[in-house]
Amino acid sequence: MYTIFLQAMNTQTLFTVLLYVGIIGVFWFFMIRPQQKKRKDTQTFIENLKKGQEVVTIGGLHGRVASVDDTTVTLEVDRGVKMVFEKTSISREATVKTA
Repeated sequence: MYTIFLQAMNTQTLFTVLLYVGIIGVFWFFMIRPQQKKRKDTQTFIENLKKGQEVVTIGGLHGRVASVDDTTVTLEVDRGVKMVFEKTSISREATVKTA
């Protein structure tokens, strides 16, 4: 069955099909795969949040993790000022500035 299909295709058609498969493969490798990896890394980071970590929210607010619940995180943004956020709103770990 496959031999009939391959016999019906000429070299140019086969080259065109392989070219499209290659383009789709390159697109997946450079565009989709890195996004999946980043999403997985972010999810792992959010699941492993611990009290005392410095984090940044998706809105750009910097704070220290005061407590972690199943779906929420309480951040201390200043002395005595605590705010509650959804875990999904945590973007990344805050970087330490060096002078």
